Amino acid sequence: MELIAALFERLGVWLWFALAVLLMVLETIIPGIHFLWFGVAAAVVGAIALLVPMAWEWQLILFTALAFVTAVIVSRSNRGDHARSDQPNLNVRGSQYIGRRVKVEDAIVNGSGRVRVDDTVWIARGEDAPRGASVEVTGVDGTALVVANSES
Repeated sequence: MELIAALFERLGVWLWFALAVLLMVLETIIPGIHFLWFGVAAAVVGAIALLVPMAWEWQLILFTALAFVTAVIVSRSNRGDHARSDQPNLNVRGSQYIGRRVKVEDAIVNGSGRVRVDDTVWIARGEDAPRGASVEVTGVDGTALVVANSES
């Protein structure tokens, strides 16, 4: 505690700005999202301490509270559940073909073959089918399309 008191006695509120710069530099060296927000909290405490003189203990309490609040806000905003898309299969190309009828390029034998979708040939898994047959894409298994012989 004496070390912290001596630092505040020597540097005053400028210690918060130095800490803010240090934390933001750490964020660029070791990216992880939290150093940035702790640095912002330190800068805010420094600005408040310039305007409203307060004991270093209260400054430390204010920094702790601001750091906690920013960490909670950032962690909640970084959850994946808030980013909904109107095109959830945009980057899952095979899923875009589910329900589409395609032609068998290489006969599907023992559950494996190839189908042509537009100008691309895909690995296919499913019921045996001869070359040239029309099959329906019913799913995706990794990079392979799952097909069925259902005629409609």
